[in-house]
Amino acid sequence: MQSKAVLFDMDGVIVNSERYWVETEQEEILPSAVEGTPDASETTGMNFREIYDYLEERNEMTASKDEFVASYEEAARDIYGEQVALQEGFEELLADLREDGRTLALVSSSPHDWIDRVLDRFDLREAFDRVISAEEIDGKSKPEPDVYEYAAEQVGVGPEDCVAVEDSTNGVQSAKAAGMRAVGYRNQSDEELDLSAADAVAASPAELREILLGE
Repeated sequence: MQSKAVLFDMDGVIVNSERYWVETEQEEILPSAVEGTPDASETTGMNFREIYDYLEERNEMTASKDEFVASYEEAARDIYGEQVALQEGFEELLADLREDGRTLALVSSSPHDWIDRVLDRFDLREAFDRVISAEEIDGKSKPEPDVYEYAAEQVGVGPEDCVAVEDSTNGVQSAKAAGMRAVGYRNQSDEELDLSAADAVAASPAELREILLGE
C-alpha cells in the first residue's frame, strides 16, 4: 500500500550535513567537553541538548552544558550557512511526490533556527506541508517515537500510512517505534550506521527515488 505522507529527516537526508557534524564533533566539540573518546555514532540523530545528558550519564564531562550547547550553535552557523549541499535531485523528488498526491513533511531533531537556515538557503520553505522540530514537543528525541507520533498528528495521517526517510540508527528506530514504515538512507558519510530495522535501504538519491515513488 502506498504511503499517504512522506516524512524526511533533515541532516544526512535533505542536506549532506552529517559528514560535517561527525568531523566537527569528533575533532572539536567532544574532545573539548568529554573526558576520553566517546563514539559519536551513538548520538547521531539525537537532539544536541539531549546529547549532553546522554554523555554525562556515561562519561566525565569537562565542559558545562551551556558551553556544550554554545559550541553546537556556533558550528551550526557554519555548517548550514556555508558547507552543506542539497541532496542531488531532491527538489525534483519532492515535486514528483507532490504530483503523486503525497503529504510532505520535514521532521528533525534540530531546532527551528537551524532548519530555517536550510529552508531559506535552498528555497524550500514552500516545499513541505509541515516543518517539525523536536523542540516543539515536551518529549524525548529520537530513538524514542515521540517526534514521529507528533508528526503524524500534525500532518493528519495515521502512522501506518506514513513513511519516514532516515539516515541514522536512532532515526529509523524512532519511526518504527511510532508505527511507521522507514526507509534508511546511506548518505555517503564516513559513518556506517546500522539501518537493518528499516523496511528498505537506499544507497543513493536514485535508489531513494525509486523506493519512494515505487511503493
